[in-house]
Amino acid sequence: MFQPQQDHLQVKERIVSFIKIKGPSLPVHIGKEINASILFTSAFLSELISEKRLKISNLNVGNSHLYFIPGNEPLLEGFSQHLRSKEKDAFELLKQKRILRDSEQHPAIRVALREIKDFAIPFKKDDQFYWKYLMVSDQELINKMREMPIKPQMVKEKTFEKPIISEQIIVSKKEEIKDKKKIIKKEIFNKKTPQKKGDKFFNKVKEFLSKSSIEILDVEDASKDNLILKIKINNKERLLVAYNKKKIDESDIIKAYKKSLELDLEYIILSLGEPVKKMNEFIEAVKKLDGIKKIE
Repeated sequence: MFQPQQDHLQVKERIVSFIKIKGPSLPVHIGKEINASILFTSAFLSELISEKRLKISNLNVGNSHLYFIPGNEPLLEGFSQHLRSKEKDAFELLKQKRILRDSEQHPAIRVALREIKDFAIPFKKDDQFYWKYLMVSDQELINKMREMPIKPQMVKEKTFEKPIISEQIIVSKKEEIKDKKKIIKKEIFNKKTPQKKGDKFFNKVKEFLSKSSIEILDVEDASKDNLILKIKINNKERLLVAYNKKKIDESDIIKAYKKSLELDLEYIILSLGEPVKKMNEFIEAVKKLDGIKKIE
């Protein structure tokens, strides 16, 4: 007798086994292993993340994150070449020094350390904020802290290229993210006149939301290519993902879907053009799909 639930579990087991053997993997490679589209592969991966059987990297390889088995974080070191320029500088410095006192670093490095979450682990001691490399053991940490000078030498903030971000030197990730969002929101949504291509897009989104009586609650992410907002419609909180392009594809939908899972919110997608007929048909087809099975 055909058992959809059993087949579903078998696919997830195949994914876990594949990643155990191959190490941190991209969705496209996992999809080839289970013979599924990127959309359905992402759905399986999301389930495994929620079950805590897999973890997802902070760094990107191309446009995708890596999926790996909990405990295999050190394997991500092999993908450090995909870090951006300043993040790579921070990674190499931290890998070499093992422990860094935040206040002693150049402000640009301090910002970059906050972006390489796969490798830089923050901690606080005696009212000082530090970073330790992922591979540092507890004993090595103790030894390194004993070697640290008592009085740090502060780096002057005036040399920093981005003074607004340099002010975000805080003692917890949660506060850092909160403060950064406030700055992004203040800078983007309080602009009165567009200055760049990205600003025109932001203003279009603002105008659309204003005309639709939609309230902006918070900014999750902002760039010239996309905008991710928490909004309120009819007293219900939702996620809005706006793309600065006329045509969206499966990868755009998956990106919005992943973010909605992360925040546990229903989501809405905006773009500069009408969805093509093929995409609308695909969305409708997926809604009614109960599963994809392989004939043995």
